[in-house]
Amino acid sequence: MATSLLLPSALLLIGLALLVWSSDVFIDGAASTAKHLDISPLVIGVVVLGFGTSMPEVVVSTLASLDGSPGLAIGNAVGSNIANIALVLGVTAIIAPIVVKSSILKRELPVLLIISLGAYALVLDGSLDFHDGIILVITLVATMFWMIRANKTMSITDPLASETQSEIEDIAEMSLKKAISLLLGGLIILMISAKMMVSGAVDIAQFFEVPDVVIGLTIIAIGTSLPELAAAIAAARKNEADLMIGNIVGSNLFNIMAVLAVPALIAPSVLNSDILYIDMPIMLLLTAAMLMMALPRKGRADINRLEGALLVGTFISFLVLLYFRNIAT
Repeated sequence: MATSLLLPSALLLIGLALLVWSSDVFIDGAASTAKHLDISPLVIGVVVLGFGTSMPEVVVSTLASLDGSPGLAIGNAVGSNIANIALVLGVTAIIAPIVVKSSILKRELPVLLIISLGAYALVLDGSLDFHDGIILVITLVATMFWMIRANKTMSITDPLASETQSEIEDIAEMSLKKAISLLLGGLIILMISAKMMVSGAVDIAQFFEVPDVVIGLTIIAIGTSLPELAAAIAAARKNEADLMIGNIVGSNLFNIMAVLAVPALIAPSVLNSDILYIDMPIMLLLTAAMLMMALPRKGRADINRLEGALLVGTFISFLVLLYFRNIAT
């Protein structure tokens, strides 16, 4: 048993480490290239940085779909959203209570819930097909235009505006040649590492005789959420925890519209009944819970340590549920 799992586990872990590293390299190269091309800071902030944080999920889902494992891709999208809210947001709130100050976040949170509900409505027929993918892509483009427009009217004193501007200013100054080299090199390593992860994950799923969607919901989802978790812990230590909710909302929006669209366009498939009737509803409930926690109560909008602990407890319960549902039986 140990020997047969050694290579898949090594591929998965090495691929994960390379994925996290190469995604940062890719984002740095893409953002710097965009600056050299005089692309609007708003577009860099919303599209380049926003989409860049979801590149690991997009690449993993693409390769999984091309390899004939759309379940892994779907599990990655749903599992990443669950991990972002229950694990990343929960851990951040435990370290430092999150005060929601940004006005645009109060608009984006309901939009996230609406889009999540819409995506669920698309798959209630039990399948994720090409037409569903087209609808998700159109929604993605429309949402990006809306976010850019909303950012234009955002007050410079808004914390999210300050964060976006700070991120753009922090983009390392480098030559266009170096920026393009990082962009292409990061993308190539991203694809290689994602291929390693997918290969290892599929072999592990086959060994334990569990659906590949389970690996996508757990190992792959947690792995691709590690950059957000690391950033959340760093932000909490700097007393900037309130800004992390913006990253989580943005990441989850892209996961729903971009990552979920990939298997729909490349490998339309019938959804596993568990992900349709258990996992996606859990994702929706967590999204609604995040909205309720972040909205003002008695004049104050915050996510406190108790709520953070409840979120982390929910994530642990979700993993236990998956275990008994698929492995312990």
